Amino acid sequence: MIDIIVDDGIPLAELPDGALLRQAVAAACSVAGVSRRVTLCLRLEDDSAVHELNRQWRDTDTVTDVLSFPMQEGPDLHFDEPLGDIILAWPFVKCEAERLGLKTGDHMLHLIIHAVLHLLGHDHAEDGQAHRMQTMESRAMRALGLRDPYGEEHAHV
Repeated sequence: MIDIIVDDGIPLAELPDGALLRQAVAAACSVAGVSRRVTLCLRLEDDSAVHELNRQWRDTDTVTDVLSFPMQEGPDLHFDEPLGDIILAWPFVKCEAERLGLKTGDHMLHLIIHAVLHLLGHDHAEDGQAHRMQTMESRAMRALGLRDPYGEEHAHV
């Protein structure tokens, strides 16, 4: 089950529909080798709320595009319990997509995939981890019929 919570003031018409958001979660799970249904909360907030969460939990005094808050520690995850929360800063994501020349919805789906992989225990702190995670993100995006966010480097992996 995926709870989707949208903050007041975020225009629903600009967001991908709930079914597509759920497909992004399923694609991330699939490339990570998880075939079971997962439970998580996806929340779209304004920039100031995400800025505050980033300051409070990551000691970083700036807004960011997406935050993941795992409720479990790996390697053994319990899929009958929630994996955690994903929080997107909608205005920031929209501006970031425009700056990068991407469709806003596609960029949002990529960030959701990225965050789900974090909830599943993947990280990108080191080069080898980063390459593995980017490869999974690329595969999930292609499974949704979307552009590979990392280009040719991951196209045939």
